[in-house]
Amino acid sequence: MKMDLFTLFMLAVGLSMDAFAVSVCKGLAMKKISIPQAATVGLWFGGFQALMPTLGFLLGTTFASLVEAVADWIAFILLAIIGGTMIKEAVSGEEEETDASLAPAKMLVLAIATSIDAFAVGVSFAFMEIGTLIIPAVSFIGIITFVLSMLGVKTGNVFGTKYKARAEIAGGVILILLGVKIILEHFGIL
Repeated sequence: MKMDLFTLFMLAVGLSMDAFAVSVCKGLAMKKISIPQAATVGLWFGGFQALMPTLGFLLGTTFASLVEAVADWIAFILLAIIGGTMIKEAVSGEEEETDASLAPAKMLVLAIATSIDAFAVGVSFAFMEIGTLIIPAVSFIGIITFVLSMLGVKTGNVFGTKYKARAEIAGGVILILLGVKIILEHFGIL
């Protein structure tokens, strides 16, 4: 499967929804936000959203030749599981505890937690015709996440958690639809 720019954009938006949701919580916890604070949150989340699919891609390419015949199905299953988990977490109603701290230890834990799904997507990249385009692809994902995380901090500060669950549901739906697109292309329907 080849990945066009629109598909990559939708994937980046879908992956960034966890980071956006946590950024909304960060913004909610901050009494007053500044551009450097929002940029710090964006850099942590955007950086890890770029790093994790790179690591997943490297791991996936190590084993790609062993599972090439079922690669589209693996990509579909991973995206469906990730998307389904995001939707389940959004509708469960459980509140994530966050505070206003931007301390490296706290941000590192949040950045890793919000980018685990990006690692799995990186593994699926190994089974797609993305090859030498991995660096631009993960950079694009990181930039989209950076921007949306900054917007999330501001949104949380202004509106609170009103849109958090909707953002996670939208991200989950996008990832599931991308998985369906891969399978439809596998069968020559798209």
